[in-house]
Amino acid sequence: MAKAIAIVSGGMDSVTLAHVLHSEGYALHLLSIDYGQRHRKELEYARLCAQRLNAEYNVVDLSGINVLLKGSALTDSTIEVPEGHYAAPNMGITVVPNRNAIMLAVAYAAAVAENAEVVALGAHGGDHFIYPDCRPAFTEAFDQMQKLAVEGFGNPKLRLYTPFINSGKHDIAAIGTRLGVPFAETWSCYKGGEKHCGKCGTCVERKEAFQLAGVPDPTEYEA
Repeated sequence: MAKAIAIVSGGMDSVTLAHVLHSEGYALHLLSIDYGQRHRKELEYARLCAQRLNAEYNVVDLSGINVLLKGSALTDSTIEVPEGHYAAPNMGITVVPNRNAIMLAVAYAAAVAENAEVVALGAHGGDHFIYPDCRPAFTEAFDQMQKLAVEGFGNPKLRLYTPFINSGKHDIAAIGTRLGVPFAETWSCYKGGEKHCGKCGTCVERKEAFQLAGVPDPTEYEA
């Protein structure tokens, strides 16, 4: 059975990604990265996903890097998490420098060690506007770079798999619903409170995704 290393944060995109891989017959190893994010409660939802899919699971502790990732509302508690849609100019403050490159480098290292065939990332088309490391140009270049970085090691078929890269979040909501993803057991909110705030960029996008997909949203929002 081919093996896949999937980066799973605990959000609806990455959890749906894990379910897609499971449905495609991969043996799964889910990786979560603790980079000191203020909403690290998402990691508990990634663990629940691994349990549900009977997948291997690890949290990689990179929380010490937090002191280097200044200027992002996701890693700096002195910066307020902005509210509104991702398309708004103020959402740039939620960018964590090089986040996907850091996570993918860790995942590729694990993939080589475990002879995996796939490294999977849940980046989607809705992220292209604000996050450069979610765009096809980045993922394609990273895949090519990694082929050089691990040449002669690991599985010769190893590749980066980004099935949602040209899809919207509403597509993910629809796919996840078909696969039976329990979206109530996923976490998106950047504020990391008791409930989803309903106002930050990722909460607004989450609400919109379910509405556009025409499927029930089981999320409890504060607003």
